[in-house]
Amino acid sequence: MYAGYRLLKKKPLTQLMNELADKNTSVKRQHTILSKINNRLFLNGKSISTSYIRNFHSNGRTKLAIFYDICNENNIEPTPEVCKRLLGYDESKFRNEWRERHLSAASSKDSTSLSQKSELPKSDFKMKKGQKVVYMSALMAERHPAVCKQLTDILNRHNIPFAFLKGTKDIWCRDYMPVQTPSGKLIQFKYDPSYLRDRKYSESRSNVRYVDQLNGLTPEFSEINLDGGNVVMFGCKAIITDRIFSENPDWDKEKLVSELSRLLECEIIIVPAYKVEYDFTGHADGMIRFVDNNTVLVNNLDQDFKYMKEAMIKALEKANLTYINFPWFEHKIKGNNEHAIGIYLNYLEVDDLIVMPVFGVPGNKDAEALAKLKEVFPNKTIETIDYNEIALCGGILNCTTWTYIN
Repeated sequence: MYAGYRLLKKKPLTQLMNELADKNTSVKRQHTILSKINNRLFLNGKSISTSYIRNFHSNGRTKLAIFYDICNENNIEPTPEVCKRLLGYDESKFRNEWRERHLSAASSKDSTSLSQKSELPKSDFKMKKGQKVVYMSALMAERHPAVCKQLTDILNRHNIPFAFLKGTKDIWCRDYMPVQTPSGKLIQFKYDPSYLRDRKYSESRSNVRYVDQLNGLTPEFSEINLDGGNVVMFGCKAIITDRIFSENPDWDKEKLVSELSRLLECEIIIVPAYKVEYDFTGHADGMIRFVDNNTVLVNNLDQDFKYMKEAMIKALEKANLTYINFPWFEHKIKGNNEHAIGIYLNYLEVDDLIVMPVFGVPGNKDAEALAKLKEVFPNKTIETIDYNEIALCGGILNCTTWTYIN
């Protein structure tokens, strides 16, 4: 039994698909093969449902017909990668038909859904060419209406237009939306973070190609696996944590940095990420933010782990960046180790406005952070917002917003 399993595990997926379509393969064996295919597909965030596997019968269909059925019945997009893994080639005709059909259906569903719910908050200002617009997932207004209204009221008060993204599956739009370069190009990175590969996240992971198309965006696509929350930019500099290397194990590190520099039109500055057990995302936007081209804010290194303090100082010195320690605090909540309460640096910055989260904990931490931010940015307007409801879910302001120069 074990030897048979090892043999099956080593077979390419294309070979398993051939066996699945073979008329001599028993139904029981077909179910076993589908389970193995599913286990290996799921590593890339795709999933064949248990009920589909249990009720499957090839019925003499060809491999291509079975492939169509698997994708259609399990809502698996036939990307070039999926096509090549299962068929051995890119089935572009079916891929294009699938996208058109699903975009049309989703657009209709979104329209119906929105009409049945209260209207989304409206921006008081029309988007102008060259103006920065703040986008949020439409799910923010649906799931967190009070917090969303507080934020949109602030944006309206400061003449900053905002809009909502259709077709998203979670509120953390910074991570899955494209990154805009200094010249204005949009780079859409592969969205396959290791921390979302658990089966429980399969229904809450946004399909970036689908979201881009549904919202009228035409970015340049890259196969580099990178979350937008791990890119902190200013001018022609971009800070990314070294989690980028473990997320792209097939890349040579120097070539990876070089390609990122080319795509983002920036000098790439690599800083250390926390160990996975302390910060499962490894993102930069909760650790460091630019003040200007030569200065950054960092969570007070004197309160940090020794390994982080030493590695961060070394990385900043190498990049000729001066750092300013910024207040933060660790807040223990029983049963919730993934919250973001205490991280003030994950603020929203739009032109001359900064919206900083406050947490209302005992002591003067909120006041201390606000005073420091005003000291560092004397010419900017600072607004505060109670964002605890979102912070308890694992992110804060920068995570739930995506800024785009129209």
